Amino acid sequence: MNTTQSQTRPVFPFTAIVGQEEMKLALLLNVIDPKIGGVMIMGDRGTGKSTTIRAIADLLPEIEVVTDDLFNSHISNYDLMSDNVKQKIVKNQSLSTNLIKVPMIDLPLGATEDRLCGTIDIEKALSEGIKTFEPGLLAKANRGILYVDEVNLLDDHLVDILLDSAASGWNTVEREGISIRHPARFVLVGSGNPEEGELRPQLLDRFGMHSEIRTVKDPKLRVEIVEQRTKFDLNPYDCIEQFEDQQNLLKNKIIKAQQRLKLVTIDDALKVKISEVCATLDVDGLRGDIVTNRAAKAFAAYQDKSEVDTDDIKKIITLCLRHRLRKDPLDNIDSGLKVQKVVDTILTDIE
Repeated sequence: MNTTQSQTRPVFPFTAIVGQEEMKLALLLNVIDPKIGGVMIMGDRGTGKSTTIRAIADLLPEIEVVTDDLFNSHISNYDLMSDNVKQKIVKNQSLSTNLIKVPMIDLPLGATEDRLCGTIDIEKALSEGIKTFEPGLLAKANRGILYVDEVNLLDDHLVDILLDSAASGWNTVEREGISIRHPARFVLVGSGNPEEGELRPQLLDRFGMHSEIRTVKDPKLRVEIVEQRTKFDLNPYDCIEQFEDQQNLLKNKIIKAQQRLKLVTIDDALKVKISEVCATLDVDGLRGDIVTNRAAKAFAAYQDKSEVDTDDIKKIITLCLRHRLRKDPLDNIDSGLKVQKVVDTILTDIE
């Protein structure tokens, strides 16, 4: 049996997706460096948001996890392992591992805090003195992707928990004086339709990147998208096989970029220019500066470079800053165009 056909549910290949380059780039950079802080994708209905997000998760290389561990613990990285695994390592107990696909977890709109964070069995803890923890979606998403569709309709309290966990890499559950902490390092991806409302600025600011996508207007491109989707629906495994080489090439490119990332440098003069752009745009706080530096390095690594240049910054800075601008109800200029205008002015003299 063909290996592609062993999948329970065929996933549309990432390299077969036509257009939406901005969204694809934002997802790739977050996969290369999850510390960028996730991506918020806002766009019209039926523009391939969910398809693209599932496709990037399917594309990623398998990860090594400790066998039978509830948190997809890493065998050697302390930041990515549960307390239980750490204790076993301290006691020199042998641990077996296995390879799994990168977890892709969906957070439904009706989810409760317990479903998201997990629950502690208080009765068992009090009567038997045993900490029994039922993992939530944050535990399952460790070292993977957590996807929230229509995140702008999700309860603000849950969005806050999500963003806190994504930023710290840990989830802490406390009930009646009993506390359990576990790793929760994941790429947070939110999507939504702007017609259904925006996220509060305080929450929006905490997403590393923001991608805006629109329905394709070019008739030829629309036909190409429809044909590609029709081919996949008629025979998904043929389509997957057709793009197998391109998928493997991109997969290897991502792996190399992840390995190269720590070697990439950014000149002090460019760091100053990034901060000058943020200051000119009156961006609150320093998140914009930090994320732009990270994303520029990830993009340079993706292109197999060891140093960030001006073009790298120009390519990613709008994704990092457009959602951090203060909204002026009387201003009709798109926030992305505002960013681009300032960037073109400030980065013109830097080579």
